[in-house]
Amino acid sequence: MLFDTFQYWVFFAGALLLLAMLRDHPAKIALVVLSFVFYGFWDWRFCLLLAGSIAANYFFGRAIDAREGASRKRAVALAVAFNLAVLAFFKYANFFVDSFAALFGLDPSGMLLNIVLPVGISFFTFEGIAYAVDIYRRQLKAVRDPVDFSLFISFFPHLVAGPIIRPMDFFPQLAQRPAITSEDSRWGMREILKGLIKKVALANWFAPIADAWYSGGQYDGAAVPAYAGVLAFSMQIYFDFSGYTDIARGCARLLGYRFPPNFERPYLSANITEFWRRWHISLSFWLRDYLYISLGGNRVSVPRMYLNLLIVMGLGGLWHGASWNFAVWGLYHGFLLIGHRLWRRFVEARGIAGFVDAKWFAPVWVAFTFVIVTLGWIPFRAPDFASSWNTLSALFAPQDPAFALAHPALWGVPLVTLAFCLVDRDRRVQDWLTQRASLPVAALAGALALLFLELFAQVETQVPFVYFQF
Repeated sequence: MLFDTFQYWVFFAGALLLLAMLRDHPAKIALVVLSFVFYGFWDWRFCLLLAGSIAANYFFGRAIDAREGASRKRAVALAVAFNLAVLAFFKYANFFVDSFAALFGLDPSGMLLNIVLPVGISFFTFEGIAYAVDIYRRQLKAVRDPVDFSLFISFFPHLVAGPIIRPMDFFPQLAQRPAITSEDSRWGMREILKGLIKKVALANWFAPIADAWYSGGQYDGAAVPAYAGVLAFSMQIYFDFSGYTDIARGCARLLGYRFPPNFERPYLSANITEFWRRWHISLSFWLRDYLYISLGGNRVSVPRMYLNLLIVMGLGGLWHGASWNFAVWGLYHGFLLIGHRLWRRFVEARGIAGFVDAKWFAPVWVAFTFVIVTLGWIPFRAPDFASSWNTLSALFAPQDPAFALAHPALWGVPLVTLAFCLVDRDRRVQDWLTQRASLPVAALAGALALLFLELFAQVETQVPFVYFQF
């Protein structure tokens, strides 16, 4: 089920009604069952994999918690190896076969496996690894209640595309079922409507423009220029993924649970380091806490620290998909992060940090960061290296502005979004609607959001959420 379908909202309304009639523990059992029903809508066989992952990680957690010394280390190594093996088989087996065949000039057709990629496998395997490592580091005790642990892994709002929930953030919420307040209800509905607008009205409008460029097709009877295709995908992936996160957080809040933010207006970042603190925050923190720090983090020599950054970002790129294009995208960001660190060392050593960081100069850095991030989306979206190179080459050829003039939303939506972010810099308007606005005013805001969806929703085509493939 997709968040932008009528089918999902019937399912969600039924879930709210059922949970309202149940007490604490039966409600958690019902949520686990509902989560498996939700997951089974893609393919019921995936439920077997999900159940197996839950059972294995539950017992791994108990085993790690009960051991000391070398035995404890072996237990956590086995837990991590199990999760990585599951991920490697289902997501990367054919990628490894293709790469091996290309390296030795072999025909891979007879070696490829008929494997269906389970939806959300990258997310729930990472959560299993985080759980095992947190127990090993003694930051968490193993969960004894299998229902609580099952809910942590399978909870349907975040199951297929995150955010990646940290065990220490989620398990304390299971101790006592909170009452849903008026503020919770308003906040949840606000996030759901905001997410639907981002996805159905904005991301789905940009998607066919990006698809037309990268597939060599047309949009609205016209060829799409390179700048339009590249900009369209940059807008699509932000509105698509942040819209999913908004809906997921809103649904979780209405069910009585809180998810951490996963996006903090990343396209307003003044540098690439700040961008990764604002973009896909749960993955950034996961890579930092469970991979970068494990490799030595900032405690090693400077060359080794830079190598660690490249390893982490390269693997983070591959996490997104079984393609060398994703690895290139990750390494590109790794080199950008290294470049930013070298730049900061340079400006601080020259004593010009005050000038570089001046407020009047900030728009220049925001624009520069947006450009380099948008260029980085090219290998992320392009089907292969040849398409990536052709897109880059086309960007440096003379550009025809006619397409942008014919479709003013291409540049109008980013500008209006920017203006809104500047006006509501601290989210005061949004928080006011949630916390202090009268009920009629809040209802009017909701009605206007629904009217916007009615006028601008792209209902004629169904565009899957981008991150469902990861």
